[in-house]
This record gives sequence, C-alpha cells and structure tokens, in this order.
Amino acid sequence: MAAIAIALDRITKRYADTIALRDLTLSIDRGEMFGLIGPDGAGKTTTIRVICGLLRADGGSARVLDLDPVRRHGRLTESVGYLSQRFSLYGDLSVDENIAFFAEIHGVGDYHARRDRLLDMTQLTKFRARLADRLSGGMKQKLALACTLIHEPALLVLDEPTTGVDPVSRREFWMLLSEFLSQGITIVMATPYLDEAERCARVALLSEGRLLAVDRPDALRAALPGSLYEVIVSDHRRAQAVLARVPGVTDVQMFGERAHVRMDRAERDAASLIASHLAQAGLEATGIRPTATSLEDVFIARLNEATS
Repeated sequence: MAAIAIALDRITKRYADTIALRDLTLSIDRGEMFGLIGPDGAGKTTTIRVICGLLRADGGSARVLDLDPVRRHGRLTESVGYLSQRFSLYGDLSVDENIAFFAEIHGVGDYHARRDRLLDMTQLTKFRARLADRLSGGMKQKLALACTLIHEPALLVLDEPTTGVDPVSRREFWMLLSEFLSQGITIVMATPYLDEAERCARVALLSEGRLLAVDRPDALRAALPGSLYEVIVSDHRRAQAVLARVPGVTDVQMFGERAHVRMDRAERDAASLIASHLAQAGLEATGIRPTATSLEDVFIARLNEATS
C-alpha cells in the first residue's frame, strides 16, 4: 500500500460568497498523527469533511487511502472512523447498546470481544449499562471514540474532539490516541488548542482557508529567526509601540500584560536595553527574560507574513 494516507491537491471549497478553502495542498503519511491548526473559520472542519467525502470540493483533487473520497465514499467509510465536534450518539441507549449499534452499521459481526477491549481501554466497563445521556462530557467523548473504532478503521479523523472537555479527560483522551497510534492507525485531528498540536508529528497552520505552513512543531518553532523575550510591563497598551522602537526588535505581540518581543539577534544586554527604552517612556518592566518560541508565536508570525 502507498505510504501516503491522504493527498490533497489545490483543494478549493466555497460556500456562496465565502471561500472556505483556497488551493489547499498537503499530504499525510500513513501511521502519522497530523494536526489541523487554526481559529474558528480557518477551514479545519471543511478540510475534514472533504477528507471524509462528506463534501465535494469545487476545485482540486483528493485521494484518501488510495480512494476518491466522494466517488468511493461507501468503500472509504469501511476504513475511516470520524468523530465530529458534537456528541452524535444516542442518549437513550446504554454504552453497550451504542457500541453495538455502530458495529452493526459497519457490518461488524463478532464485535463483542472488540467492544470489551475498547471499554477496558476507555475505562467505561463499569458504566456499560449506563445511558449515554447520563455520562459526563469526557466519558461521552470516550464512548464516541469507542464507537468510532469498533470497525477497526485504518484512518481516524477527529474534529475538535476535546472542545469543552475538562483537563483530566483531555489527558486521558490523548493517552488513548497515543495507544491507537502505536497500533498503526493514521490520526488526523483538527484542534484550536496549540498544546495539543505539540503532540502531533506534523501540523498544518490554517487561516481563512489558506495554508500558512506545514511541518513538525519543533521545525516550525526553529524556523523563526532571532531571539524571543517575554516582557511583563505596566500599561501594556502603550508598551507595544515603545517596544517596537527598541533597536533590534523585529516583532512585538501582546498577550495581556505580557509581551513577546522578538529580536533579530541574541543581545547580551537585551534585558537592560528593553528596560531602558521602557523607562524612557515612563513604563516599568516587572520582568524580562528569554523564552522559548511557541506554536502560537509561529502562527501569529506566519499570519502577519501572509497579510503584510
């Protein structure tokens, strides 16, 4: 089988006057965990629906597991598990009954042993008789994941699966994904959480349907030039303009009272240089320190490049 699980070539999708995807080209390897990253309206969900064959692109071509996702949609569903943003199971059915229902939809005959393994992995065994409506948000997502995996798909597609889920449940959900990844399943996930993106082998940064960058998270961070400093400063509304005028500063991004200041070179006296310019403007820095570049820094920098 080909080493590429998903190949999108110049995909364009429009909704009336809105262009949701603009010439999107990317490929995803088999056995890879791949993240689609971006804010609401970036095109993440549309990309996932094109991959799953739920939407026909207006331009370009798509191949998923060596199949056309629209023309061979029925065949593709045998090998794809799709978990949408909303809880889409049956609240008046028990945990066991939900999994059985999805097994029968996919034509899985002897699913009982597989169901027991999934219940054990998701820690839902003792809740198997409980109605889905009576589960917590995190438990519902784990049940949805079990239903999605009952037919042993080669590709798992997740659309913001941990939105609204508590931190403990998010961590447990990611432990499950890591285990399934070790079994060779290809996982594609759309998420607005950049800490989750760090767990992916590669990520695609999307904004308004455009691909800003695609690479490993560490490679994207390393590609930003210069040195980054975190500055905590009073009157942050005035601070951005002052910091932008410091010699050597190439970019300033504000995160509340914290500023991320990028310099074009590593300045040995960067802290004192920054503090001096702030003091001259009547502003006090309560903290200045070197800091590691985050994916959020990368995303903002790429977005600025695309719109400049």
